[in-house]
Amino acid sequence: MAARRTLARGHGRPLTVAVELLIVAPRRGELAVALERGAGRGGRERWVIPSDALRPDESVDEAAARLARRLMGERPTFLDQIVALGGGGRSADSAKTAQIGIVYLGLVPESWPVLAGELTWKPFSQVPPLSARHREALERTLVAIRTRVDQQPIAFRLLPAAFTLTELQSTYELLLGRPLHKASFRRSLHASALVEPTDEWRSEGRGRPAQLFRYAAPRRRRPRRGVRFDLPG
Repeated sequence: MAARRTLARGHGRPLTVAVELLIVAPRRGELAVALERGAGRGGRERWVIPSDALRPDESVDEAAARLARRLMGERPTFLDQIVALGGGGRSADSAKTAQIGIVYLGLVPESWPVLAGELTWKPFSQVPPLSARHREALERTLVAIRTRVDQQPIAFRLLPAAFTLTELQSTYELLLGRPLHKASFRRSLHASALVEPTDEWRSEGRGRPAQLFRYAAPRRRRPRRGVRFDLPG
């Protein structure tokens, strides 16, 4: 984990700023996060959120994009700032230095290539012990994902260009962490004008083939509605 950028704060403690990136993807039917393996005290294994220092000549968005390219080779399909958190240091220097971590979320599809360095996918249900501040960053990011599903079309960033409505519903369920009522999902989806049909069909086992859809980019003067779903009855 890179050293943080340190800023002077007049008579207060020096301020260190780092950009931290939580890369999240579907992995074997679960949401997983990419964590970095490092060495803790006494040589014990520890896991951390990948991070890098904020350079003097870049914005925090530029720093997050740079970190993403270093870790994954290119910018993720979705990259956005989640929260800025302070504290988290337990070293002797932590009492003398104010620490800020600017947390970003990067979403990538399951087909994304292998990650670089010491990064390893960890399902949210099996995340290893983290520092208190990194655990908070993870929890806040998961809440942000579930909030933004209804506000931004982030589910489409995890799918290929053409997909079935079953695949889309499965992706929404994965991001929300709960099942959805099929008929209600499809009514709300069509009312939101988020998808449009293609001329392609795909076989999904027994029964008739399923039609493929694609994300419908926003059009001017066309109202867009949020997507709200009911739980199965």
